[in-house]
Amino acid sequence: MGEIAVPQSFAIPDDVSMADSVFRHEKESPDFVPFERLIDGKWVPVTAVQFAAEVRSVAKGLMASGVELGDRVAILSSTRYEWVLLDYAIWTAGGATVAIYETSAADQSKWILEDSGTSLLIVENTEQADIVREVAEAAPTVRELLQIDPASGAKGAIEELTARGAAVTDEQVEERRKQVNAESAATLIYTSGTTGRPKGVQLKHRHFYSESTAAQLGLPDSMEAGQRTLLFLPLAHVFARLISFASFDHKVTVGHTSDLTTLLDQFAAFKPNFILSVPRVFEKVYNSAKQKAYDGGKGKIFDKAADTAIEYSKALEAGGPGLVLRAKHALFDKLVYGKLRDALGGNATRAVSGGAALGARLGHFFRGIGVTVYEGYGLTETTGGIVMNTPEHQKVGTVGRPLNGHSAKIAEDGELLLKGPVVFDGYWQNDAATADSIRDGWFHTGDIGTIDAEGFISITGRKKELLVTAGGKNVAPAILEDSLRAHPLISQVLVVGDAKPFIGALITIDAETLPGWLERHSLPADSTIADLIKNPDLIAEIDSAVSATNARVSKAEAIKKYRILETDFSIETGELTPTLKLKRNIIHDKHGAAIEALYS
Repeated sequence: MGEIAVPQSFAIPDDVSMADSVFRHEKESPDFVPFERLIDGKWVPVTAVQFAAEVRSVAKGLMASGVELGDRVAILSSTRYEWVLLDYAIWTAGGATVAIYETSAADQSKWILEDSGTSLLIVENTEQADIVREVAEAAPTVRELLQIDPASGAKGAIEELTARGAAVTDEQVEERRKQVNAESAATLIYTSGTTGRPKGVQLKHRHFYSESTAAQLGLPDSMEAGQRTLLFLPLAHVFARLISFASFDHKVTVGHTSDLTTLLDQFAAFKPNFILSVPRVFEKVYNSAKQKAYDGGKGKIFDKAADTAIEYSKALEAGGPGLVLRAKHALFDKLVYGKLRDALGGNATRAVSGGAALGARLGHFFRGIGVTVYEGYGLTETTGGIVMNTPEHQKVGTVGRPLNGHSAKIAEDGELLLKGPVVFDGYWQNDAATADSIRDGWFHTGDIGTIDAEGFISITGRKKELLVTAGGKNVAPAILEDSLRAHPLISQVLVVGDAKPFIGALITIDAETLPGWLERHSLPADSTIADLIKNPDLIAEIDSAVSATNARVSKAEAIKKYRILETDFSIETGELTPTLKLKRNIIHDKHGAAIEALYS
């Protein structure tokens, strides 16, 4: 099958605004708790009527600060309650939110502020203010910078805006809000820029409304009243944003955190019903559990439990598990799986994964332990998810089928093309880029994919990332990288080999799992990666992982040589995007000597 179209069963109101839900919940369900805030170690509820009052007050402050219909207001902050409050207040005041990652450097922020024509910038704290103050003051349209967490002696952004808006009436807010419609801009999100300068993706209220509606139709058991989720991905990214507004629309209670170091503790306290994450977090959960089992001398039990979970999940797609497999599964549920579910808070039975490939093995493992991961696919340009596995249609190892109202097809060169109500209209002030990406009514994703006979889509790599060896072999690096990262000791992988005689790889070691490995091999706890690069046990373990990965591909695609780097890739060093994708051009520049050494 080269094309699939899913009929659209919903209509998009001409006058729709994403702020409508705030005031609908206030009127119809005032006691509904859309959010819980972590205050002094306790999750404190925020009711619909409280949230609406705060949104209205902050919107008044924005209007009093000179924000007019269609103006852009930028938020540079980690994931927190105030991010969402400001988002809805900006929409209520008739503005559009410009999302900036909290990790953005001054130059990145400068480009976004100037290109977007931002009028008001709101940052999280003094540290961020110090980073962007100079570029904000130089930006021709930015009139003011406010802080959520105030500097000493000053008011925080929420308090300041609330005070400013005291003279603005409810009627003035309603009048402004009613001027927003389906065609009004809701947000500008700048692509993460793994290559080149970021492009501004303008998404309208109809795009957000379509995404929220399609997500609920696809995930009805998650997007329903009474469910809970803990949001920890950056809200500057469209993936977290769509879960945020879809959850609010459909009366899911959301908690926010940006502290990933205590995530398991927060899961235990918040007890989410479903989890939104990128594959790297699921890999970490699996690898940490495996490493902990090995450290405790129960490695063989964990391996058998993992194999049983995978076998059980696969059996669900092939007529169901037999008596013997069900008995083994029940045993390991008591010994292993229950503890893993408890680590996610005890109530999570499903998750949504996106941003990169999860891989069939992890997908089967989590479904086998009782936490089904619905893998999806989308881009900023498609308002996040446009293709997704759902309770009704799931095939582990694929990214699913198009959501309600959307179509997909494969071009002659293998590129995935998409169409539907969540697909953007074009890039902000960049007609050339728009014309290049939207042709004949189809959005050209830049991803290489396939569509099987049942309409399930698989992604094999990025067109721009395909390596062509000196022998003319096309190689998709993501397949090799995803496989290697599944090993507990491996943190990140960059596969190289474009115009080279063979495929090579740069590998980094996971600092979290290293201590347990050192203990099992009777090595000093203070051993550094530099000390271990030539350690025969470490090399043997990485060799084994590379061999297992090579077994999945042809000889021409196999990794012939690799190099272990002394330091890991990170967001802070600029080698990873905020959603943990490789910035290949930057890594190539920083580690060019190590790459060349593979071929010397």
